[in-house]
Amino acid sequence: MWRRFLCYNTRMLNEIILSLRLEFLLATVKFIISTSPVWLPLFLLGTFTTLWLKYARTQAMVKAGGVLLEIKLPRDVFKSPMAMEIIITSLFQTGSNSYLETFVKGKQRPWFSLEIISIEGNVRFFIWTQPKYRQLIESQFYAQYPGVEIYEAEDYTKNVFVDAEKIQLWGTAFKLRKPDIYPIKTYIDYGLDKEQEEESKVDPMTSVLEFLGSIKAGEQVWIQILIQAHRSNSLKEDAAFPQKTDWEKEAKEEIEKKIAEVKGSESEEGAEGTSYRIPTKSERELIDALERSLTKYPFEVGIRGFYIARKESFDSIGITGLIGSFRQYSSRSLNEIKLGKFTDFDYPWEDFMRILRTKREVDLLNAYKLRSFFQLPYRHLMAKPFILTTEEIATIFHLPGKVVGTPTLTKIASRKSEAPANLPI
Repeated sequence: MWRRFLCYNTRMLNEIILSLRLEFLLATVKFIISTSPVWLPLFLLGTFTTLWLKYARTQAMVKAGGVLLEIKLPRDVFKSPMAMEIIITSLFQTGSNSYLETFVKGKQRPWFSLEIISIEGNVRFFIWTQPKYRQLIESQFYAQYPGVEIYEAEDYTKNVFVDAEKIQLWGTAFKLRKPDIYPIKTYIDYGLDKEQEEESKVDPMTSVLEFLGSIKAGEQVWIQILIQAHRSNSLKEDAAFPQKTDWEKEAKEEIEKKIAEVKGSESEEGAEGTSYRIPTKSERELIDALERSLTKYPFEVGIRGFYIARKESFDSIGITGLIGSFRQYSSRSLNEIKLGKFTDFDYPWEDFMRILRTKREVDLLNAYKLRSFFQLPYRHLMAKPFILTTEEIATIFHLPGKVVGTPTLTKIASRKSEAPANLPI
């Protein structure tokens, strides 16, 4: 009897719950239908706008085109990275598009790709840009680096494809360890902004170039630094979702916070004086670096790296060297460029992960070839952009001086000069 009573009550309870669920579902459907005149037009408008912007911006990118410029170094470079900082400052192009140009013609802020590669140990420097900025880049390089030569180059990426039977490919997108406001260790921290004897200079790019110069036959290493002038969020910058952080405001607040920590606080009795203490060396370095960053132009940056090798030439030390390529710009009191997402997966579902890995390799390789990171079709692939100033970018990408002795670094065979003015004709 007791068992039948429990079964009956349980059945009744289930029927009541089911009835309530059905009533809730019907009420929800009625509410959605009744409010459709409000949300449906907004949904359709948002969908149309998104699809139109994808189409318009893709068409604008194809129309603008791109050109890959190779930078041939003179035999001797006596300029500090400050010369490269001046060049990068000239690339701070925020654009001044109208709403018509943004939403109808699909125009976007210009972006540039700074690239250092090694093909079987042959180290080369490139800059990718839209053709209309070519003259600006060339004139800036010729002004800052007399003797340099710039050529339009054939794209070194065009003959590389994902082929598991013939090559092994590993790619990654780098990121910052701390928030954007904390700068990395720069050439100024290394003293390269001051006059020094060539033998006493310590160029942080040396270790990168030595690693690239050690790449053996059948191997390639690519490093790509994509930059775009940073500007505040607006309707013309993909509306306000998500909102960009105010980099300058946050940096100022951090400076005030660190100074306040050094000053201490007023005594509880309300004494007029304020307690002070001597700041530590790392605190002084951080405050100086933050204040210096605020005087520089900020760029949104994405950094990618690839190690590519034929099956028989693959050496995992190439991946290790690529990961460590930015370690010399790190500081525990400042910031660090570190490994982000990469094409490998380390899960037990081997077959499924192999499919995902191949897709990641294809997507990242195509994004690298198209120099696509801030725009479609590979917007923010595997990483979000972070802020670096002109000083920081010039530190990780500049023409090395005599201190770099990499024998495989591509340089001009002989110095060129104009003919004497009094040469008889």
